[in-house]
Amino acid sequence: MQSILVREALFFRWMPGSSPGMTKGETYMPPWLVPSLLPAYAAALLFGYLCGSIPFGLILTRLAGTADIRAIGSGNIGATNVLRTGRKGLAAATLVGDALKGTLAVLLVYSYYGGEYRYFAHELALPAAAGAFLGHLFPVWLGFKGGKGVATYIGLLLALAWPIAIAFVLIWLAVAALTRYSSLAALLASAATPFALWLMGEQPEAVLFALLTALLWIMHRANIARLVKGTEHKIGASSDG
Repeated sequence: MQSILVREALFFRWMPGSSPGMTKGETYMPPWLVPSLLPAYAAALLFGYLCGSIPFGLILTRLAGTADIRAIGSGNIGATNVLRTGRKGLAAATLVGDALKGTLAVLLVYSYYGGEYRYFAHELALPAAAGAFLGHLFPVWLGFKGGKGVATYIGLLLALAWPIAIAFVLIWLAVAALTRYSSLAALLASAATPFALWLMGEQPEAVLFALLTALLWIMHRANIARLVKGTEHKIGASSDG
């Protein structure tokens, strides 16, 4: 499966002993080990981080004149906590903003490096995705206290493997409808994502999203504890936690 958003036909990817311009007998070096590409990887990671660190939940709620979102409910800056302000429009805008900042970080890096590093542009988009996710979780502007990452996770999937993003949303909707637990829906959908990517032949993305999934679960550790205890808040139920 190839994402029509960011992928060219990279025939030489993951073919040991083969790379564009190589002659017989030359040894293939993975792109992330090529010294000349390391600055590009670092720049992609940093750019992704800066994009991901934009706190849309905080910005939008302040512009709307509501109380500091960090003093409401769980104190999280994500869409779920914004919804606790009673402003559904703000919550929806936060969800879209947090998702698209991940999508755009990946697409912009891919577009920027597509000319100079045509065969490696996709690989350079992967550190941008990692950076965007880390930026959302640990924004430097907010003392490294950010969101839990679900919306940004979906946005990254949209850029790198949009059919899997659709599958994520469908799993989320199914689990949420059956259990009314938003956190459980996100946890199960994220757990399925690396396996789905691997089965579709997207090995680099599968590895990346396995790491992102582990981080997402860590950020949801309080939700997991409440799910185990049976005290997790359900969708539609009033809550301040």
